[in-house]
Amino acid sequence: MRFSIAARLKSFAFAFEGFAFMLRTQHNAWVHLGATIAIVALGFALQVSADAWRWLIAAMALVWVAEAMNTAFEHLCDVVSPQFHESVKRSKDIAAAAVLVCVIAASLLGAITFAPYVLALI
Repeated sequence: MRFSIAARLKSFAFAFEGFAFMLRTQHNAWVHLGATIAIVALGFALQVSADAWRWLIAAMALVWVAEAMNTAFEHLCDVVSPQFHESVKRSKDIAAAAVLVCVIAASLLGAITFAPYVLALI
């Protein structure tokens, strides 16, 4: 298949549809969105450096990627095995645990990144 600008633009549309689906169906995605907005607002309010923004962006991306993968995995599991199956439950729980690990890591990155700015205010 030849390269096509129209096809590349369509792939962006598919990605935005996926993001919208995630926001519509996953309550935790709204929590992540609220946290993202709060982190960006705090970063601007504290006038963090470019180096600090790099860490904050990496932390936010880590959580969003994990949540997107978890959502995709859960949706696929529900399609493949609509009836309850213990192995599917365990798999979904493990995927959710991956998000939790990323949230904890992102929280630590955020705390370490914001600490000098917050302590300077005290």
